[in-house]
Amino acid sequence: MQETSRYAVGLDIGTSKVRVVVGHLEEPTQSPTIVGVASEPNIGMRKGTVVNLVNVAQAIDKALESAERMSGHQIQHATISINGSHIVGISSKGVIAVGVSGHEIALDDLERVQEAATVLQLPANREIVEVTPRSYQLDGQENIKDPLGMTGVRLEVDAHVITALAPHVKNLEKVCEMTETGVDNIMLSGLAAARSVLDEKQMENGVLLIDMGVSTTNLAVFDEGDLQHVAVLPVGGNNITNDLAIGLKTELDVAEQVKIQHAVAHSDLRRGHAGKAVVKIEDAEHIFETSEIDMIVDARLEEIFEQINSELKAIGRAAQLPGGVVLTGGGAELKGIADYAKQALQLSARVGQPTGYAGVVDQIYSPSYAVVTGLMLSNLLDGAQRERSTEIDQSKNGGFAKRLSSGLLKMFSKNRS
Repeated sequence: MQETSRYAVGLDIGTSKVRVVVGHLEEPTQSPTIVGVASEPNIGMRKGTVVNLVNVAQAIDKALESAERMSGHQIQHATISINGSHIVGISSKGVIAVGVSGHEIALDDLERVQEAATVLQLPANREIVEVTPRSYQLDGQENIKDPLGMTGVRLEVDAHVITALAPHVKNLEKVCEMTETGVDNIMLSGLAAARSVLDEKQMENGVLLIDMGVSTTNLAVFDEGDLQHVAVLPVGGNNITNDLAIGLKTELDVAEQVKIQHAVAHSDLRRGHAGKAVVKIEDAEHIFETSEIDMIVDARLEEIFEQINSELKAIGRAAQLPGGVVLTGGGAELKGIADYAKQALQLSARVGQPTGYAGVVDQIYSPSYAVVTGLMLSNLLDGAQRERSTEIDQSKNGGFAKRLSSGLLKMFSKNRS
Protein backbone atom coordinates (compact mmCIF):
# COMPACT_ATOMS: atom_id res chain seq x y z
CA MET A 1 0.00 0.00 0.00
CA GLN A 2 1.33 3.40 -0.99
CA GLU A 3 2.09 6.02 1.59
CA THR A 4 -0.59 8.35 0.18
CA SER A 5 -3.51 5.91 0.38
CA ARG A 6 -5.34 3.99 3.05
CA TYR A 7 -7.98 1.30 3.31
CA ALA A 8 -10.27 1.09 6.30
CA VAL A 9 -12.69 -1.72 7.18
CA GLY A 10 -15.75 -1.73 9.43
CA LEU A 11 -17.14 -5.12 10.48
CA ASP A 12 -20.56 -5.04 12.15
CA ILE A 13 -21.28 -8.43 13.74
CA GLY A 14 -25.00 -8.01 14.26
CA THR A 15 -27.63 -10.35 15.66
CA SER A 16 -29.26 -11.06 12.29
CA LYS A 17 -26.63 -9.90 9.79
CA VAL A 18 -22.90 -9.41 9.41
CA ARG A 19 -22.14 -6.24 7.46
CA VAL A 20 -18.83 -5.05 6.04
CA VAL A 21 -17.90 -1.66 4.58
CA VAL A 22 -14.50 -0.99 3.01
CA GLY A 23 -13.45 2.62 2.54
CA HIS A 24 -10.48 3.94 0.59
CA LEU A 25 -8.98 7.35 1.13
CA GLU A 26 -6.32 8.87 -1.08
CA GLU A 27 -4.60 12.21 -0.47
CA PRO A 28 -5.82 14.92 -0.72
CA THR A 29 -9.39 13.56 -0.54
CA GLN A 30 -11.17 14.53 2.67
CA SER A 31 -13.91 11.88 2.46
CA PRO A 32 -13.36 8.14 1.96
CA THR A 33 -14.65 6.46 -1.16
CA ILE A 34 -16.73 3.34 -0.47
CA VAL A 35 -15.16 0.51 -2.49
CA GLY A 36 -16.69 -2.55 -0.82
CA VAL A 37 -20.03 -3.35 0.82
CA ALA A 38 -21.33 -6.75 1.89
CA SER A 39 -24.07 -8.24 4.07
CA GLU A 40 -24.67 -11.86 5.09
CA PRO A 41 -27.30 -13.49 7.35
CA ASN A 42 -26.07 -14.43 10.81
CA ILE A 43 -27.72 -17.18 12.86
CA GLY A 44 -25.06 -17.52 15.55
CA MET A 45 -26.00 -14.54 17.73
CA ARG A 46 -28.64 -13.84 20.37
CA LYS A 47 -29.32 -10.29 21.57
CA GLY A 48 -25.92 -9.10 20.40
CA THR A 49 -23.84 -11.91 21.88
CA VAL A 50 -22.22 -14.97 20.29
CA VAL A 51 -23.97 -18.30 20.97
CA ASN A 52 -22.43 -20.36 18.15
CA LEU A 53 -18.83 -19.64 17.17
CA VAL A 54 -18.89 -21.61 13.92
CA ASN A 55 -22.07 -20.01 12.55
CA VAL A 56 -20.84 -16.50 13.29
CA ALA A 57 -17.41 -17.23 11.80
CA GLN A 58 -19.04 -18.57 8.63
CA ALA A 59 -21.18 -15.43 8.27
CA ILE A 60 -18.13 -13.21 8.77
CA ASP A 61 -16.11 -15.23 6.28
CA LYS A 62 -18.79 -14.93 3.59
CA ALA A 63 -19.26 -11.19 4.16
CA LEU A 64 -15.51 -10.52 4.03
CA GLU A 65 -15.15 -12.60 0.87
CA SER A 66 -17.90 -10.60 -0.86
CA ALA A 67 -16.38 -7.30 0.28
CA GLU A 68 -12.93 -8.39 -0.95
CA ARG A 69 -14.30 -9.27 -4.39
CA MET A 70 -16.02 -5.91 -4.70
CA SER A 71 -13.15 -3.79 -3.37
CA GLY A 72 -10.19 -5.71 -4.79
CA HIS A 73 -8.58 -5.29 -1.37
CA GLN A 74 -7.54 -8.23 0.80
CA ILE A 75 -9.03 -7.65 4.24
CA GLN A 76 -6.67 -8.59 7.05
CA HIS A 77 -7.95 -6.43 9.91
CA ALA A 78 -10.98 -4.34 10.86
CA THR A 79 -12.71 -2.37 13.58
CA ILE A 80 -15.57 -4.51 14.91
CA SER A 81 -18.78 -3.83 16.83
CA ILE A 82 -19.85 -5.02 20.25
CA ASN A 83 -23.42 -5.08 21.49
CA GLY A 84 -25.59 -6.49 24.24
CA SER A 85 -27.25 -5.46 27.50
CA HIS A 86 -24.15 -6.59 29.43
CA ILE A 87 -22.43 -3.35 28.36
CA VAL A 88 -22.20 -0.69 31.08
CA GLY A 89 -20.79 2.84 30.96
CA ILE A 90 -19.23 4.50 34.02
CA SER A 91 -17.52 7.82 34.73
CA SER A 92 -13.86 7.92 35.71
CA LYS A 93 -10.99 10.38 36.13
CA GLY A 94 -7.28 10.07 35.41
CA VAL A 95 -4.27 12.28 36.17
CA ILE A 96 -0.63 12.26 35.03
CA ALA A 97 2.49 14.43 35.08
CA VAL A 98 3.30 15.72 31.60
CA GLY A 99 6.54 14.48 30.00
CA VAL A 100 9.65 16.59 30.58
CA SER A 101 10.23 17.48 26.90
CA GLY A 102 9.12 21.13 27.03
CA HIS A 103 5.99 20.10 28.94
CA GLU A 104 4.08 20.11 25.65
CA ILE A 105 1.12 17.74 25.50
CA ALA A 106 1.77 14.98 22.96
CA LEU A 107 -0.29 11.99 21.83
CA ASP A 108 1.65 9.83 24.26
CA ASP A 109 0.44 12.02 27.16
CA LEU A 110 -3.18 11.69 26.01
CA GLU A 111 -2.81 7.93 25.86
CA ARG A 112 -1.25 7.81 29.33
CA VAL A 113 -3.93 9.95 30.98
CA GLN A 114 -6.69 7.88 29.37
CA GLU A 115 -4.97 4.76 30.62
CA ALA A 116 -4.88 6.29 34.11
CA ALA A 117 -8.67 6.70 33.89
CA THR A 118 -9.01 2.95 33.38
CA VAL A 119 -7.59 2.10 36.82
CA LEU A 120 -10.90 0.93 38.23
CA GLN A 121 -12.16 -1.72 40.61
CA LEU A 122 -13.94 -4.03 38.18
CA PRO A 123 -15.30 -7.57 38.71
CA ALA A 124 -12.98 -10.27 37.41
CA ASN A 125 -15.36 -11.14 34.57
CA ARG A 126 -15.63 -7.58 33.22
CA GLU A 127 -13.19 -5.62 31.07
CA ILE A 128 -12.87 -2.17 29.52
CA VAL A 129 -13.59 -1.96 25.81
CA GLU A 130 -13.53 1.80 25.24
CA VAL A 131 -12.50 5.03 26.95
CA THR A 132 -14.13 8.25 25.69
CA PRO A 133 -12.63 11.50 27.07
CA ARG A 134 -15.24 14.09 28.00
CA SER A 135 -12.92 16.97 28.88
CA TYR A 136 -9.42 17.67 30.13
CA GLN A 137 -7.96 19.84 32.87
CA LEU A 138 -4.46 21.25 32.52
CA ASP A 139 -2.83 22.90 35.55
CA GLY A 140 -6.24 23.93 36.89
CA GLN A 141 -7.68 25.13 33.58
CA GLU A 142 -10.92 23.21 33.13
CA ASN A 143 -13.15 22.15 30.22
CA ILE A 144 -10.36 21.77 27.67
CA LYS A 145 -11.59 19.77 24.68
CA ASP A 146 -8.25 19.04 23.01
CA PRO A 147 -5.04 19.74 24.97
CA LEU A 148 -2.75 18.43 22.21
CA GLY A 149 0.10 20.90 21.72
CA MET A 150 -0.67 22.89 24.88
CA THR A 151 1.93 23.37 27.63
CA GLY A 152 1.49 22.31 31.23
CA VAL A 153 2.66 20.06 34.05
CA ARG A 154 -0.44 18.27 35.38
CA LEU A 155 -2.99 16.78 32.97
CA GLU A 156 -6.32 15.37 34.10
CA VAL A 157 -9.14 13.75 32.12
CA ASP A 158 -12.82 13.21 32.83
CA ALA A 159 -13.72 10.11 30.83
CA HIS A 160 -16.64 7.81 30.13
CA VAL A 161 -15.42 4.22 30.41
CA ILE A 162 -17.41 1.49 28.66
CA THR A 163 -17.12 -2.01 30.11
CA ALA A 164 -18.38 -5.38 28.92
CA LEU A 165 -18.43 -8.94 30.17
CA ALA A 166 -15.06 -10.45 29.31
CA PRO A 167 -16.40 -13.77 27.93
CA HIS A 168 -18.49 -11.93 25.33
CA VAL A 169 -15.47 -9.87 24.26
CA LYS A 170 -13.31 -12.99 24.00
CA ASN A 171 -15.93 -14.76 21.89
CA LEU A 172 -16.00 -11.87 19.41
CA GLU A 173 -12.21 -11.94 19.20
CA LYS A 174 -12.34 -15.72 18.79
CA VAL A 175 -14.68 -15.65 15.78
CA CYS A 176 -12.47 -13.03 14.12
CA GLU A 177 -9.43 -15.21 14.84
CA MET A 178 -11.22 -18.13 13.19
CA THR A 179 -11.54 -16.05 10.01
CA GLU A 180 -7.94 -14.79 10.30
CA THR A 181 -9.15 -11.21 10.72
CA GLY A 182 -7.15 -8.96 13.01
CA VAL A 183 -9.13 -6.75 15.41
CA ASP A 184 -7.86 -3.16 15.37
CA ASN A 185 -10.46 -1.95 17.84
CA ILE A 186 -13.79 -2.95 19.40
CA MET A 187 -16.46 -0.24 19.39
CA LEU A 188 -19.94 -0.10 20.89
CA SER A 189 -22.56 -0.22 18.13
CA GLY A 190 -24.35 2.91 19.32
CA LEU A 191 -21.17 4.98 19.33
CA ALA A 192 -20.27 3.75 15.86
CA ALA A 193 -23.70 4.81 14.58
CA ALA A 194 -23.27 8.20 16.27
CA ARG A 195 -19.94 8.72 14.53
CA SER A 196 -21.53 8.31 11.11
CA VAL A 197 -24.74 10.34 11.52
CA LEU A 198 -24.30 13.00 14.22
CA ASP A 199 -22.68 16.39 13.75
CA GLU A 200 -20.69 18.52 16.16
CA LYS A 201 -23.49 21.04 16.68
CA GLN A 202 -25.95 18.36 17.78
CA MET A 203 -23.49 16.84 20.22
CA GLU A 204 -22.71 20.27 21.64
CA ASN A 205 -26.38 21.19 22.16
CA GLY A 206 -27.44 17.76 23.42
CA VAL A 207 -28.68 14.81 21.36
CA LEU A 208 -29.87 11.23 21.78
CA LEU A 209 -28.80 8.54 19.31
CA ILE A 210 -31.15 5.53 19.19
CA ASP A 211 -29.86 2.56 17.21
CA MET A 212 -32.76 0.10 16.93
CA GLY A 213 -31.45 -3.31 15.95
CA VAL A 214 -33.12 -6.70 15.64
CA SER A 215 -33.02 -7.61 19.33
CA THR A 216 -31.29 -4.69 21.06
CA THR A 217 -31.64 -0.91 21.15
CA ASN A 218 -28.49 1.15 21.73
CA LEU A 219 -28.74 4.57 23.37
CA ALA A 220 -26.00 7.19 23.36
CA VAL A 221 -26.53 10.63 24.90
CA PHE A 222 -24.20 13.52 24.03
CA ASP A 223 -24.19 16.97 25.61
CA GLU A 224 -21.69 19.84 25.53
CA GLY A 225 -19.80 17.87 22.89
CA ASP A 226 -19.17 14.90 25.19
CA LEU A 227 -20.60 11.43 25.67
CA GLN A 228 -22.77 11.49 28.80
CA HIS A 229 -24.49 8.13 28.88
CA VAL A 230 -24.75 4.80 27.07
CA ALA A 231 -27.22 1.96 27.52
CA VAL A 232 -28.25 -1.15 25.63
CA LEU A 233 -31.88 -2.26 25.99
CA PRO A 234 -32.67 -5.95 25.33
CA VAL A 235 -35.54 -5.13 22.93
CA GLY A 236 -35.63 -4.41 19.21
CA GLY A 237 -37.42 -4.88 15.92
CA ASN A 238 -37.66 -8.64 16.37
CA ASN A 239 -39.92 -8.10 19.38
CA ILE A 240 -42.44 -6.41 17.07
CA THR A 241 -42.26 -9.37 14.69
CA ASN A 242 -42.81 -11.84 17.54
CA ASP A 243 -45.76 -9.82 18.86
CA LEU A 244 -47.33 -9.77 15.39
CA ALA A 245 -46.87 -13.53 15.04
CA ILE A 246 -48.61 -14.13 18.37
CA GLY A 247 -51.30 -11.46 18.02
CA LEU A 248 -52.21 -12.31 14.42
CA LYS A 249 -51.79 -16.05 15.00
CA THR A 250 -49.50 -16.44 12.04
CA GLU A 251 -46.02 -17.72 11.21
CA LEU A 252 -42.89 -15.68 11.87
CA ASP A 253 -41.96 -15.20 8.20
CA VAL A 254 -45.48 -13.92 7.52
CA ALA A 255 -45.32 -11.62 10.56
CA GLU A 256 -41.98 -10.21 9.32
CA GLN A 257 -43.53 -9.34 5.96
CA VAL A 258 -46.53 -7.79 7.71
CA LYS A 259 -44.11 -5.57 9.65
CA ILE A 260 -42.11 -4.61 6.57
CA GLN A 261 -45.04 -4.04 4.21
CA HIS A 262 -47.89 -2.84 6.41
CA ALA A 263 -46.76 -1.81 9.90
CA VAL A 264 -46.74 1.90 10.77
CA ALA A 265 -45.73 3.67 13.95
CA HIS A 266 -48.77 5.96 13.65
CA SER A 267 -52.17 4.76 12.46
CA ASP A 268 -52.74 8.30 11.12
CA LEU A 269 -50.28 7.46 8.34
CA ARG A 270 -52.85 5.18 6.73
CA ARG A 271 -54.84 8.24 5.60
CA GLY A 272 -58.03 6.44 4.79
CA HIS A 273 -56.32 3.21 3.68
CA ALA A 274 -57.16 1.31 6.84
CA GLY A 275 -58.89 -2.00 6.36
CA LYS A 276 -57.23 -5.14 5.11
CA ALA A 277 -53.50 -5.91 4.86
CA VAL A 278 -52.59 -8.63 2.36
CA VAL A 279 -49.31 -10.54 2.41
CA LYS A 280 -48.42 -13.07 -0.29
CA ILE A 281 -45.87 -15.79 0.47
CA GLU A 282 -45.36 -18.81 -1.78
CA ASP A 283 -48.63 -18.25 -3.67
CA ALA A 284 -50.57 -18.12 -0.40
CA GLU A 285 -52.46 -14.99 0.64
CA HIS A 286 -52.61 -13.90 4.26
CA ILE A 287 -55.17 -11.22 5.12
CA PHE A 288 -55.19 -9.21 8.36
CA GLU A 289 -57.03 -6.24 9.82
CA THR A 290 -54.82 -3.14 9.84
CA SER A 291 -56.44 -2.10 13.12
CA GLU A 292 -55.07 -5.27 14.75
CA ILE A 293 -51.59 -4.62 13.31
CA ASP A 294 -51.64 -1.03 14.60
CA MET A 295 -52.70 -2.10 18.09
CA ILE A 296 -49.91 -4.69 18.36
CA VAL A 297 -47.18 -2.41 16.99
CA ASP A 298 -48.25 0.52 19.16
CA ALA A 299 -48.16 -1.59 22.34
CA ARG A 300 -44.57 -2.72 21.69
CA LEU A 301 -43.35 0.75 20.67
CA GLU A 302 -44.90 2.20 23.82
CA GLU A 303 -42.92 -0.25 25.93
CA ILE A 304 -39.64 0.43 24.09
CA PHE A 305 -39.95 4.21 24.32
CA GLU A 306 -40.96 4.06 27.98
CA GLN A 307 -37.65 2.32 28.66
CA ILE A 308 -35.81 4.95 26.62
CA ASN A 309 -37.50 7.74 28.55
CA SER A 310 -36.59 6.05 31.83
CA GLU A 311 -32.91 6.13 30.82
CA LEU A 312 -33.19 9.85 30.03
CA LYS A 313 -34.94 10.57 33.34
CA ALA A 314 -32.20 8.72 35.23
CA ILE A 315 -29.59 11.18 33.93
CA GLY A 316 -31.83 14.28 34.05
CA ARG A 317 -32.11 14.65 30.26
CA ALA A 318 -35.78 13.76 29.64
CA ALA A 319 -37.19 16.29 27.12
CA GLN A 320 -33.99 18.31 27.73
CA LEU A 321 -31.95 17.70 24.58
CA PRO A 322 -32.17 20.61 22.09
CA GLY A 323 -30.39 18.54 19.42
CA GLY A 324 -33.28 16.08 19.53
CA VAL A 325 -33.27 12.41 18.64
CA VAL A 326 -31.60 10.64 15.71
CA LEU A 327 -32.76 7.09 14.94
CA THR A 328 -30.68 4.49 13.11
CA GLY A 329 -30.71 0.71 12.64
CA GLY A 330 -33.23 -1.54 10.93
CA GLY A 331 -35.96 -0.47 13.38
CA ALA A 332 -35.61 3.11 12.12
CA GLU A 333 -37.06 1.97 8.78
CA LEU A 334 -40.50 1.50 10.36
CA LYS A 335 -42.83 4.01 8.71
CA GLY A 336 -43.50 7.01 10.95
CA ILE A 337 -40.98 6.08 13.63
CA ALA A 338 -39.54 9.61 13.79
CA ASP A 339 -42.99 11.11 14.44
CA TYR A 340 -43.61 8.49 17.12
CA ALA A 341 -40.30 9.29 18.82
CA LYS A 342 -41.09 13.00 18.67
CA GLN A 343 -44.34 12.53 20.59
CA ALA A 344 -43.09 9.84 22.98
CA LEU A 345 -39.91 11.68 24.01
CA GLN A 346 -41.11 15.29 23.51
CA LEU A 347 -38.07 16.05 21.37
CA SER A 348 -37.44 16.74 17.72
CA ALA A 349 -36.63 13.52 15.86
CA ARG A 350 -35.34 12.32 12.52
CA VAL A 351 -34.04 9.15 10.90
CA GLY A 352 -30.25 9.24 10.35
CA GLN A 353 -28.27 7.57 7.62
CA PRO A 354 -24.70 7.86 6.31
CA THR A 355 -24.45 10.28 3.36
CA GLY A 356 -21.81 12.30 1.53
CA TYR A 357 -19.63 9.47 0.22
CA ALA A 358 -18.50 8.54 -3.27
CA GLY A 359 -18.22 5.04 -4.68
CA VAL A 360 -20.54 2.10 -4.04
CA VAL A 361 -23.04 3.98 -1.91
CA ASP A 362 -26.49 2.65 -2.86
CA GLN A 363 -26.57 0.20 0.05
CA ILE A 364 -24.98 2.31 2.76
CA TYR A 365 -27.43 5.20 2.37
CA SER A 366 -29.68 3.44 4.86
CA PRO A 367 -30.11 3.67 8.66
CA SER A 368 -29.19 -0.04 8.80
CA TYR A 369 -25.64 0.80 7.66
CA ALA A 370 -24.98 3.59 10.18
CA VAL A 371 -23.09 1.28 12.56
CA VAL A 372 -20.80 -0.38 10.03
CA THR A 373 -20.04 2.95 8.30
CA GLY A 374 -19.11 4.45 11.66
CA LEU A 375 -16.83 1.47 12.32
CA MET A 376 -15.09 2.08 9.00
CA LEU A 377 -14.61 5.78 9.83
CA SER A 378 -13.22 4.86 13.24
CA ASN A 379 -10.82 2.40 11.63
CA LEU A 380 -9.61 5.12 9.27
CA LEU A 381 -9.04 7.66 12.05
CA ASP A 382 -7.38 5.15 14.38
CA GLY A 383 -4.96 4.20 11.61
CA ALA A 384 -4.05 7.84 11.03
CA GLN A 385 -3.50 8.43 14.74
CA ARG A 386 -1.29 5.35 15.02
CA GLU A 387 0.93 6.73 12.27
CA ARG A 388 1.02 10.10 13.99
CA SER A 389 2.19 8.49 17.22
CA THR A 390 5.23 7.07 15.42
CA GLU A 391 6.39 10.43 14.08
CA ILE A 392 9.59 11.63 15.73
CA ASP A 393 8.67 15.30 15.76
CA GLN A 394 4.91 15.68 15.94
CA SER A 395 4.88 19.46 16.05
CA LYS A 396 7.01 19.92 12.93
CA ASN A 397 6.33 16.87 10.79
CA GLY A 398 3.88 17.70 8.00
CA GLY A 399 3.53 14.11 6.80
CA PHE A 400 0.48 12.48 5.27
CA ALA A 401 -0.71 10.83 8.48
CA LYS A 402 -0.85 14.14 10.33
CA ARG A 403 -2.78 15.88 7.56
CA LEU A 404 -5.05 12.87 7.18
CA SER A 405 -5.93 12.77 10.87
CA SER A 406 -6.67 16.50 10.93
CA GLY A 407 -8.84 16.23 7.83
CA LEU A 408 -10.76 13.27 9.16
CA LEU A 409 -11.47 14.95 12.47
CA LYS A 410 -12.97 17.88 10.56
CA MET A 411 -14.92 15.51 8.36
CA PHE A 412 -16.42 13.67 11.35
CA SER A 413 -17.78 16.96 12.70
CA LYS A 414 -19.72 17.64 9.47
CA ASN A 415 -23.43 16.90 9.30
CA ARG A 416 -24.07 13.59 7.56
CA SER A 417 -27.79 13.85 7.76
